[in-house]
Amino acid sequence: MYLLFSDINEKNKTEAIDSLIKDSSPKPSFFFLVVMSVLMATFGLLINNASVIIGSMLIAPILSPILSIGLGLTLGDEKLLVRSTSTVIKSLIYSIGISTLATWILWKTIRGSELMTTYNAEILSRTEPSVVYLLIAIVAGLATAYARVKPELNEALPGTAIAVALVPPIATIGIGIATMNVTIISGALSLFVLNAIGIIGAAVVMFSLMNIYSKKKVVEKSLKEAEKEHENIIKKAEQKKIKN
Repeated sequence: MYLLFSDINEKNKTEAIDSLIKDSSPKPSFFFLVVMSVLMATFGLLINNASVIIGSMLIAPILSPILSIGLGLTLGDEKLLVRSTSTVIKSLIYSIGISTLATWILWKTIRGSELMTTYNAEILSRTEPSVVYLLIAIVAGLATAYARVKPELNEALPGTAIAVALVPPIATIGIGIATMNVTIISGALSLFVLNAIGIIGAAVVMFSLMNIYSKKKVVEKSLKEAEKEHENIIKKAEQKKIKN
């Protein structure tokens, strides 16, 4: 165990925290990517195409704020915890909304009304949570949290994003709402929550083993910088509105 963390220095920890907070900032670009990934997953689920679903997971940044929740719990940082949770909740609201709308429009325009009563294998597989999914989420959470602090392992991050599969359950919730099927909605929501719990719990364990407690000031500094950047984006948008 010592050898696993022996080459992680303070600089690695600082850079990991900074990048994680930036990657999970509630910026328009962040929500755009989340919505696009869920929209792609919705299309993939509706046409029963696994390749499209896998592609949607590669562009989804929603894993970052979930890891940030784990970081917030590890450090006992209420501000980071609230901020990250808020980002996840907003992502869910936007994504489920667009998935529901897309599903409804497709059925109306492409005459796919038979999907209202028949769900394909890709959709149904996202409504059956089990202990195995929790174990997968835990393994993915451990691997992702560790890779975030090891720059040379960043190439492994897309693989963990695919393995834990956060995006398809979100898209499935939208499909369930569009078809008014409580079983589909509850099953997909349970799977998402199970995955999120597994990732957060694993992240807390990994960050604790890395002795990341000493970086609370780094978190505070990164949060201030992220908030300042967000304020600048809003100011620029308001200035453009005034000019127009």
